[in-house]
Amino acid sequence: MRIKLSSKGQVVLPVAVRSKYQLKSGDSLELILKDDEFTLVPAKPKKRKGRIVTDPLTGLPCLTFGRGAPKITKEMVDRLLEDFP
Repeated sequence: MRIKLSSKGQVVLPVAVRSKYQLKSGDSLELILKDDEFTLVPAKPKKRKGRIVTDPLTGLPCLTFGRGAPKITKEMVDRLLEDFP
């Protein structure tokens, strides 16, 4: 697949490549240099560190992973608590 380098040194990945690897604007790529060749690969996502915060609704401590973390619904909590003694 042939692509062009812009006057600013930018490369546009074709839609087919972005779709196949589920890349979107702002995603990071790693540039791997080896001899006279280079390869672009999707960067591995950084592991998110959780932290304990106070829930504003209940006042109880809870674990959070910040923005973009998966949302837990009331139904999910109810299902988890069904087996709790």
